[in-house]
Amino acid sequence: MRALLAHRDLRIYLSAQALSMFGDSALWLALAIWAKSLTGSNSAAALVFFAFLAPALLSPAAGLLVDRSRRLRLLTIVNLTAAVLVSGLLLVRGAGQLWLIYAITLGYGGAYTVLGAGQSALLRTLVPDDSMLADANGALRTMQEAMRLLAPLAGAGLYTVAGGGVVALLDAATFLLAAGALRLLRVADPAPARPDRTATWRSELVAGIGHVRRTVPLRQLLVAAALTTLVAGFAETVIFAVVDTALHRPPAFVGVLEMAMAVGAVLGGLASARLVRRLGGARAAATGMLLIGTGAGLLAVPVTGVVLAGMAILGAGVPALVVALFTTLQRSTPAHLQGRAFAAVDVLLSTPQTASIALGAGLAVVIDYRLLIAAMVTVVLAAAGYLLTRPPAPSDVDTPATAPAADAPAADPPAPALAAAPGRGSAAE
Repeated sequence: MRALLAHRDLRIYLSAQALSMFGDSALWLALAIWAKSLTGSNSAAALVFFAFLAPALLSPAAGLLVDRSRRLRLLTIVNLTAAVLVSGLLLVRGAGQLWLIYAITLGYGGAYTVLGAGQSALLRTLVPDDSMLADANGALRTMQEAMRLLAPLAGAGLYTVAGGGVVALLDAATFLLAAGALRLLRVADPAPARPDRTATWRSELVAGIGHVRRTVPLRQLLVAAALTTLVAGFAETVIFAVVDTALHRPPAFVGVLEMAMAVGAVLGGLASARLVRRLGGARAAATGMLLIGTGAGLLAVPVTGVVLAGMAILGAGVPALVVALFTTLQRSTPAHLQGRAFAAVDVLLSTPQTASIALGAGLAVVIDYRLLIAAMVTVVLAAAGYLLTRPPAPSDVDTPATAPAADAPAADPPAPALAAAPGRGSAAE
């Protein structure tokens, strides 16, 4: 972390990123509360989350857009557009404008789809040394988990005191800060690579999936991660069954368990970069999976302290898996494919996770929740075992300094004791 903060661009970026994540996390919950308060309907609140997540289905198109654009320019435009879009929530006056909340949330989710791919691509360009990628990803993940712990409660409180319009303005301000941070970064914004004129639009769209399939270490890591997400969604149902059936607590106690998981995730985020540096991507991800499996197994023990510990351990395992996967993705992908490769991984992970949430909800009606826990533990530990039995890739463990990929755009020469560095506040608001 100290080495990262020695770079001027990264200090600017991380500062904007922290504010950006706070605004995003605050608005996320406030929108659902707003819909609920306008209609009295739980379904209306749930549809807010659906509207935000639905644009992820267009990730391949977003990845292609990132790879065919000047990234700094594109991300600046998207951040500014999102600021204007979110400000439109000021027009909501009652239940008659519920459609406007959904429409703006849909556009908000679409902006995130583009910004997510753009962040990964820009990060690979900004970090001057491949050995620092894990640190940058670890710092971003730690901030994200910390904001999950603090911002939703702050957003809900601000909504209660001042209303949804004020929360929307807060988030709009963070989008503007993100756009401003982009303009301060000292990094080249080269023209995108020219597309292959012989390629069809369809082949261009799925080029990221083809790259993942051909890159063995990345493919193996993604297979294991997809297996993990295939059962991870069970936890959304299991946690309520644990609170009710095992601990005999009211439903609100789920919030306590979520907080324990968030605390574990923050601690895991702080350690994730070191794990990737010392163990390499595959083994660091496997370590995260072992923690996830262990934590999930402890949920079957009907003791409050044990369940809380299990949630914290489960949370600690997630950052190691995520940081290892996306660091491997960024290292092994040429610049002209970064956006589409990120989009491919995003789709291949989110699809099984979404399916597992629905599957877990259905299975919980007919089988004991402890069988779902057993399935989670079995599959996640099997995924870890799969990674641990693969031969390590020669470049999987960090070297003191790795040159940027040949087709990666070069950063501007750093000022004395300063260099270019990565960011999300500028890339994924």
